[in-house]
Order: sequence, then C-alpha cells, then structure tokens
Amino acid sequence: MNKAIYIATSEPNSGKSIVALGLMRMLLGKTAKVGYFRPIIDGDSGHKKDNHLNTILKHFDLDIDYKEGFAFTRTDFINKRNAGKEGEIFDTIIEKYKALEDKNDFMLVEGTDFSGEGTAIELDANILIAKNLGIPAIIVSSGVGKTLDEFINGLHITYDSFTEKEVKVLAVIANKVQEENLQIVIDGIEQNLPKDVIVNAIPLIPALKNPTIKEIAKAIDAKILFGGDFINNQTSSFKVGAMQLRNYLTQLEQDCLIITPGDRADIILGALQANISSNYPSISGIVLTGGLIPEEPIVKLIDGLQQIVPILSVKFGTFEVANKIGAVRSHMYADNKDKIIISLNTFDKYCNVDKLTDKLITFKNNGITPRMFQYNLLKRAKTSRKHIVLPEGSDDRVIAAAARLVLMDIVDLTILGSKEKITEDLVRLGLKLDLNKVNIINPLDSEYSKDFANTLYELRKDKGVTIDIAEDLMNDVSYFGTMMVYKGLADGMVSGAAHTTQHTIKPALQFVKMKPSVSVVSSVFFMCLEDRVSVFGDCAINPNPNAEQLAEIAISSAESSLAFGIEPRIAMLSYSSGSSGKGEEVDKVRKATEIVKQKRPDLKIEGPIQYDAAVDIGVGKSKMPNSEVAGQATVLIFPDLNTGNNTYKAVQRETGALAIGPMLQGLNKPVNDLSRGCTVDDIFNTVIITAIQAQGI
Repeated sequence: MNKAIYIATSEPNSGKSIVALGLMRMLLGKTAKVGYFRPIIDGDSGHKKDNHLNTILKHFDLDIDYKEGFAFTRTDFINKRNAGKEGEIFDTIIEKYKALEDKNDFMLVEGTDFSGEGTAIELDANILIAKNLGIPAIIVSSGVGKTLDEFINGLHITYDSFTEKEVKVLAVIANKVQEENLQIVIDGIEQNLPKDVIVNAIPLIPALKNPTIKEIAKAIDAKILFGGDFINNQTSSFKVGAMQLRNYLTQLEQDCLIITPGDRADIILGALQANISSNYPSISGIVLTGGLIPEEPIVKLIDGLQQIVPILSVKFGTFEVANKIGAVRSHMYADNKDKIIISLNTFDKYCNVDKLTDKLITFKNNGITPRMFQYNLLKRAKTSRKHIVLPEGSDDRVIAAAARLVLMDIVDLTILGSKEKITEDLVRLGLKLDLNKVNIINPLDSEYSKDFANTLYELRKDKGVTIDIAEDLMNDVSYFGTMMVYKGLADGMVSGAAHTTQHTIKPALQFVKMKPSVSVVSSVFFMCLEDRVSVFGDCAINPNPNAEQLAEIAISSAESSLAFGIEPRIAMLSYSSGSSGKGEEVDKVRKATEIVKQKRPDLKIEGPIQYDAAVDIGVGKSKMPNSEVAGQATVLIFPDLNTGNNTYKAVQRETGALAIGPMLQGLNKPVNDLSRGCTVDDIFNTVIITAIQAQGI
C-alpha cells in the first residue's frame, strides 16, 4: 500500500515547487491528513527559513511545526557527510520522517534544490534517501537551454540512477518546455521509459519566472519608501529612466519596473501618473538609485496619491542596480498568493491529475474532510464551465473575488456596473483583473435593457406591472442580473453583499420561479468543520416552516448533500430526542420526520433529535443506540430560522468553521444570496457552488 511519494530532480531551477504545490492540493483533496517533509533544506543552521517548506506549511495550513518538517540544513548535511557520519544522517532523516508518517495518511517528501555547495553529491543523496525511506519517486526535469535529445537523454539517465538503486519511479514531469513542444517531449520520453511510468509536460509560464518587488528589494538591499502593501507585484521587465519624460513614457511595458535616480521627479511623477492612466500600461514599482530621496514637496505629493506602487530607495548607482536586478531569480514564497494560484492552475491544467491520483493513492478514505470538499468543488466547477453574473460591481469584495476567480480560470463572469468605476476601483485596491476576460454591463445603458423590460412586462402584467414599471425595475441590478439568468445569458447569479435577502431573491421568485416538484424555496450552508462537512438547513430563508415545509426542506437538503458528494444522514433537530418530548414544536418535527419517511423511504433520517445526539457518537449511541443517524448525522435540519441562523453563526464563530452558503434550493435556475457581512472568500465559494448547481440544471 503506497502512502508516500518523493519529488526529485537532478538539477537546479527545475521548478519542482509547482509539482509540490499541485500534488499537495491533489492529495489533500483525496485524503484527510497529508504530511510534508524535506530531508535537506536551504538555509544556514535554521537562521533562514526554507522557502519550499515555509510556503507549503503556510499555504495549506498544515499542522506541522517548521522544525518537524526537515532533518538537516544543507550546511549541516555537508559537514556531517564530510565527517563520515552518513549513518547518523540517515538515522535522523528516517526518525523525523517516521514521526510525521505516524500522524498522517500520506507523506509528500521533497528533495534538494541543487543550489549552493554540495550539488555534485545531491542526486546520489536523494536516491539514497528515497531508498532508505522505502518510497517511490516522481522526477522533475527542466527543459530550459536543452535540445530535445539532451533533455530526453538526461532524464533517462536520472531515471536509471533511481531504478538501479531499486527506487521505483512512478512518474516523470518535463517542466519549462516550450508550449508548442509539449507533445513532442511527451512522445519522446514515453518511447524511452516503461509504459507504466506516467509522463507529463508543463510549459514555461512567464508569470512564474518574473520576480516580485519583494525579491528585488531583498536582492538590492533596498528600503521601501511607499507602497509596502503591494510588494508582491510581479515585474515583467525593467526600464532605466534616463531620457526626457515624453520619450520615456513610450518605453513603458505592462508590469515593468522603473529604475531612475532619486532626484528625477519628472520620471517618478510621470510613471505614477501613467500607472493610473487608462492610456498607459500599469507599472510594478519604482527603484530610486544613488541614495537620493525626492524633495519634501514631491514626497508630500506622492504620499497623497490614492494608489501608490512600491517605491524603493537604494544607495547604489543606476548601472549597478540594473545589473543586480537583471540577475534576480524568482522563488515561490508563502505571501505571494497570485503566484501560488498560477502554479496550482498550471499543475492541474497540464498534469493528468486523475491518473496521478490513482497511481499514488492506493487506499480508500472514509468520509469527507473540508479540504477534500473544497478541492472537489473546484475540480467539479471546472468540468463544465458555467457563466455567473455578479450584480454588485460597485462592492470592493465582489471585485476582489472576481479577480481571484478570473486568475483561477474557473467560471465565466459578468459584472454589473460602470466599467470606468470598476477600473478605478481595481487601481485603488491594487488588484490585477484582466477586464478582457470578464463581461461588464451597465444596466443603465445596456443593449439588453429594452428586451429585458418587455419580457418582464409580459411575465408580470397580470400582477399590475406596466411597461414603465418594468423599465424602471430593469435599472435595478438584482432584476437585471436575474433576467440574464432567466434569458439564458448567464447560468446563475450571486448577489447580496450590498443588498438584503429579499432584494436578491424577490425577482427570482417572480419570474425564475420554483421547480414544479417544490413548494418552498429553502437554503443550506455547507459547514466545513475540522474533520467533516455538515449540511445545515434552513438557516437563511424560512422563519417558521410548518411540518410539510420542514419535510420538504429536509428532502431538498438531502438531495443537495448527495449532489455535492456527502452521504445524507438527516437529523431533524429539536429540544428533545426520540419519543419523550412533548409540545407543539417537537410535535412539528416529529410529523415532518414521518412525512419524509413516507415520501422518501430511501433516506436515512432521525427525528426529533437533539444536536449533541446528532453529531456526537458517544451521546448518540447512548440516547438512540439503534439509530443509523445518531452521532453521525451529515444533514442537520433546524425547526425554525431563529434556531438555525443562530446555531450556524455560533458554530462558525466558536469553532472557526468555514460556512459556505447560503445555497438556495428549489429554484428553476440557481440564484444565491450572500450576507451583507460576507468576505471575499464567501463570495468566491458561493460562485463556485452556484456554478456546480448550474451543471445539474
């Protein structure tokens, strides 16, 4: 039974960080606990944290102490090897690895970087470590600067080096290959390796090789004067400002870095103005050379600007600084979320994730963890791309969520609002959003407005809606967005960050309407707790449902649970468990339970049952020993909105659980409501579940 994998390379700058990130997310989507271990890290005696280790631990929030995640620094490893202490080296590596292995379902082990001292012995070291740990390997190799023959021959030599020492190689990944050569490389490698070895190829991604301002600042020992919030801006190129401003502006490129002496106020202010101008490309930052700082009036002017890119000051001359910046090599680090997202997307796009999963994970997990649930949401949303409309384009959180969704390339988006205002907001917020990849519509001057108004009039004229009223309503973003869904111009809508629940769902109830088999629209939250995902319903829509409505909410929630990969075990919650309780409220729950049993005898259901008996296996077995649901409920149905809303918020706040939703159930097409206190993550997740809902319509 395979429970670990070793990521290895035979050269520096192979780009195996992409593979480590991609494999970690893939593994966390399939198994509850994944450990990460680097036998040998960069750094000097632990004074400097290893980028690979720190990035994985932080980004995936792994419950591993930094010092648990490695055995030796590179320097310590070389010293011990030179002292003839190889036995001690392997004993320590095995001991630390086994300590993590005991606490996890699967182990991801990443080999050395081939940078600095000791590179000549690193391949043998990695092979011996994998052999002593008894785990198979994935080999990553870079195609930069090699002919096809050189690349394939080098990879084959590395493969042979592992197999000769009886280390099984499960897959090889050719990285940093020209896009047009991907299939040629794959075919060439497959001809030279056994058929059971998985072969994937990843192209050279420019956004991953571009250094950030943070990395550049460190390399040139610069002081950050302004724009510290944007030091993760990526730099595509650099431009030295020596000519007059009118000529210099023509040299600007997207995300370029400006290098200029600190006394060139014209270049500094001109570059900052160009950055916020729609007629010029955005810049990533400015480096002021020669130890010169702009004069006080210029500093005051810069300080008052609404949005400032990072401005660095360095004591060296312009020529020396330009040379140093040209030599900066980009690394992955935990704070650079955009680069991590690009890496994850790249891995998923170019690597056969399903095949790797089947090869790596040879055991089956019971249940579903929050990480598995979220991974599966993303994976499923990508299987059939959907178009979601976001009506609240004037809300900063909506714009930030849209930027992330576009970066992850999961759904197609329409944002309602003024394109000029959205562009200004992006600059103010320092967000990168390619507006060519989203559809922006202003309902006040849209080509659809007249047709939408006529449609609404025809649908609602029997309810007293005149054409004038219909035209006014179509200026409302909720009505406009909902009509896009009704007319098939969008597959679903997410709103409510700046509007009430009633404002969001009223148009949907008026003309999208409920499914024929449904008599009540309800909602669920997916509550991502520490070790499981539970479905809570209804916590957002129905104040006091009767028994029939409560039964329908339970059935709808069970169907939603099943649709999202969670086996439904329904607990109909009350203040009493079993038959002991008396009173109108508990009788309502008892009656609802019986209705569900009659309508859907295939569903596992228990009720009335108290919350602790529903979710705690000990309490559940004590109070209801013969129940299939008690202690292991996955779908929890609350008797009224007061109980449900307060309970979900209490669980969320006290346990730190992620609450995804509310997701509305029962409409012909998906329209979902947000809380006005929602976060960017809430909007992001709700768009994802809306897209998945749309796949089932």
